[in-house]
Amino acid sequence: MAQIGSVQTNVGKKVLLLGSGELGKEVTIELQRYGVEVVACDRYAGAPAMQVAHRHHVFSMLDGETLERVIREERPDHIIPEVEAIATPVLVKLEQEGFNVTPTAKATLLTMNREGIRRLAAEELGIKTSPYRFASDKAEFEAAVGEIGIPCVVKPIMSSSGHGQSVIKTADDIDTAWKIAQEGGRAGAGRVIVEGFVDFDYEITLLTVRSCAGTTFCQPIGHIQVDGDYRYSWQPQAMSSRALEQAQEIAAKVTGALGGYGIFGVEMFIKGDEVIFSEVSPRPHDTGMVTMISQDMSEFALHARAVLGLPVSDIRFYGPSASRAIVVEGDTDKVVFKNLEKVLAEPGVQIRIFGKPEIVGHRRMGVILATAETTEEAIRKADRAFDALEIEVLPR
Repeated sequence: MAQIGSVQTNVGKKVLLLGSGELGKEVTIELQRYGVEVVACDRYAGAPAMQVAHRHHVFSMLDGETLERVIREERPDHIIPEVEAIATPVLVKLEQEGFNVTPTAKATLLTMNREGIRRLAAEELGIKTSPYRFASDKAEFEAAVGEIGIPCVVKPIMSSSGHGQSVIKTADDIDTAWKIAQEGGRAGAGRVIVEGFVDFDYEITLLTVRSCAGTTFCQPIGHIQVDGDYRYSWQPQAMSSRALEQAQEIAAKVTGALGGYGIFGVEMFIKGDEVIFSEVSPRPHDTGMVTMISQDMSEFALHARAVLGLPVSDIRFYGPSASRAIVVEGDTDKVVFKNLEKVLAEPGVQIRIFGKPEIVGHRRMGVILATAETTEEAIRKADRAFDALEIEVLPR
């Protein structure tokens, strides 16, 4: 029998959130709707989830000693990783002692780097992926590029939001791609994956929920990335019934192998009726922010519900919707979002401002959400709202 006691008492539920960005902020809010105590952790103070959590800790998730100390001190009912770069051996060890890692420590370990999940999907489960090679040093990297061929995509095995990712279009790009990958990895310089180009019509994120009621799928999400970082997403992505069936089969197979309860963002390439697996995140996905306006339960609400051992048996989809990321450039701790009355003038438009404390270079600072009769019109509506937005970047 599932139960939740009074918050911040010895009969209540406590969650330790590892990673406190905009996705973690929404998860925190949804958990608190159930009366759950949330302790947010991240490498910097003032992270979005920290602003709404009950308490927080500031430390690097890659610092295994501190991570273990905080977990043992807090004794949470659930440990929810919300970033890729975590000292996962600590989670594996503590899970064996009885701590509850979401969805599982194995899932976190395999998906925190591209090598673990790619080998699971392609080599153990026999799922079709793009051709790939891994490399640990410059010589191995050059050999991998030679085997895969040009053009190809280069990524650190551990990164997110496009950090460290580049495309090799000619031999002159090889040295630069290696340098970008070494500088962009979440855990610093290290191993990379070289992927062959896939001929595809479009790519999707299939949000897959594993709960005590079984496996449930959201409507497929289409998206556009720039330098590996999401800029637009829309729901539903139009696709054939055969392709959707294959995508659901692949998502169920991969998430079943990872195990545990929660939401998974399964990324796939689609060519006609053919589906090619790309990656999976055992947590809410950035492209899934569109679900904050498209469904009765957002991906964050679904994650919270599943993690707490509650059933997810039905997801009510409201209709065509889109999101557009608000990316700001500069070096500042002061950003002003202006003209919001014009941004929200059209019916069916919403905005989320994440509250990140600073920008160094470029950073996703918010998202515009829109609904319409078609996905194309929802995208155009999000664009009109974005064009109305004025952003002032002030000096530090």
